[in-house]
Amino acid sequence: MKVAIVGGGPSGLYLGLLLKRGAPQWNVEVIEQNPADATFGFGVVLADTGLLQLREADEASYQALCAATKQHEHQIIVQNETPIDIHLPIKGGAIPRLTLLQILEQEAERAGVVVHYRQRINDLDGLVSLGLDDADVVVGADGINSVVRQAFSEAFGTTTSYLGNHFAWYGTAKVFEASALVFRKYRGGHFVAHYYAYSDQMSTFVAECDDATWQRLGLGELSDTQLQALMEEIFAPELDGATLLDGNAKTMWRQFPVIRNRHWSHGRHVLVGDALASAHFSIGSGTRIAMNDSIALAKALLACDGDVAAGLAGYEHRHKPSKQKLIAASERSYLWYEDMARWMEAYSPEEFVYRFMTRTGRVDDARLQREYPELMVRLGRAGSMA
Repeated sequence: MKVAIVGGGPSGLYLGLLLKRGAPQWNVEVIEQNPADATFGFGVVLADTGLLQLREADEASYQALCAATKQHEHQIIVQNETPIDIHLPIKGGAIPRLTLLQILEQEAERAGVVVHYRQRINDLDGLVSLGLDDADVVVGADGINSVVRQAFSEAFGTTTSYLGNHFAWYGTAKVFEASALVFRKYRGGHFVAHYYAYSDQMSTFVAECDDATWQRLGLGELSDTQLQALMEEIFAPELDGATLLDGNAKTMWRQFPVIRNRHWSHGRHVLVGDALASAHFSIGSGTRIAMNDSIALAKALLACDGDVAAGLAGYEHRHKPSKQKLIAASERSYLWYEDMARWMEAYSPEEFVYRFMTRTGRVDDARLQREYPELMVRLGRAGSMA
């Protein structure tokens, strides 16, 4: 079988790796617009029990990723200038995005995957020059602005909408001892910083505000440089003199695009990761969710005995229920953040943290009691099953 994977991010490289591990005789090629040593962004989270699925799929890459991951043992949530420390019961942490890609690139190429770097295709006719126009399967692993999805948006049943909150990804040389969420009121506006260390030298720092704040304070009239300075002012207690870095993004501040597709495949074309369904960063599992798509698609194709249509149908049929649960959790999470100003005004720090921890519906009192007993004592809910 011949497989062309458009997009050399985590989901595309991981899919190529799994396919070649399972079928060394297959021709699997990845098309990536950036050079091998380039990436946008800073660190990404690799945490929770979903990591076990990566271990089951490919032990070698799992071990390499774990070795490069900076572990997080606790998280701090600050509301109304009151910090509440949460000891994390599950192993996990963050890894530099470039390191993540380099590990997957090395493992994929070692397995025999051909990766075409610096190859940008603006439409699927671009496959011709690479000799991939006759591929049995064309995978859209090319993110939110997927060329594969856009070529057949009507057939995929694509919908796109945008959230109200505004956000920007920064990095900083301040290495935080714990990951944190700092909710802060400033000049009548409501802001939150999400930050975590991903190496011994750097941390990711995501700044966010609701649309009412954006409009009220006229933030849309400020330049990226002015907005960066404002974030450094608002979160000066946390940054402690450190500056923010912009990560070379074309547009720093933006609103999150919600991408959904009614159908996962069209003919020989199929979607994974953010090309299929964008997972909001507040759930902290976007990369892992995308890589889980690759695991499911690889399993389906390797088991289809050359019947591509059956393989792609099986991918959607078997993977969709679990995928929908994660995306639904992501949606409940971003809707909570969309209304964060109300929660910041209405709740005490303890009630705020409780509402935050239970916002996705995946965590109830019983799970909190089991996994976060010290937190439940702090929240005054120890022994409560309400």
